[in-house]
Amino acid sequence: MSNYIESKTFENKNFTEKELPKGEYEACTFRNCIFTDSNLSGIIFIACSFQSCDLSNVKLGNTSFQETNFFDSKLLGLQFSDCNSFLLSLHFEDCILDFSSFCQLNLKLSRFKNSILKEVDFTQSDLKNVSFQDCELLSAVFENTILEGADFRSATNYSINPAKNKIKKAKFSSDGIRGLLDSYAILIE
Repeated sequence: MSNYIESKTFENKNFTEKELPKGEYEACTFRNCIFTDSNLSGIIFIACSFQSCDLSNVKLGNTSFQETNFFDSKLLGLQFSDCNSFLLSLHFEDCILDFSSFCQLNLKLSRFKNSILKEVDFTQSDLKNVSFQDCELLSAVFENTILEGADFRSATNYSINPAKNKIKKAKFSSDGIRGLLDSYAILIE
């Protein structure tokens, strides 16, 4: 790959007008940048941080995110399942990830904190020991998902069918038990 960019800060850039050049970005910070509908396919991000960015509907074909952090960012409709899965490590805090897909990904090294994940698809993903601290999971899809040791204690509005997912040693609050029983159509009063 021809472009190697290290420890650079990109601030207030609009990458919808001129796309981020292909290359490898290491320890870079993207602050208040707009990427909406752009193409990040094939780009490598290592130990990068996206702060207050809009990455909605970005194309992620073979994009590599290694130890990449997203803070206060909007990531609507992203197909993370199209990313390069080698060393994939994503951390989200105060983000909106509605309508995104993490299908068939190994996310064991990832974290979600204080984020909104409405209608996000985690089908056949490995979420072993992943934390969903203070996350909103309304209509998120968990099917054939490994949730062993995952922490849902402060998450809200999830619906997980224990018969269709591996939930051994997953952590739930007593208030969240309803989300484990939805699929049985029983009444809890």
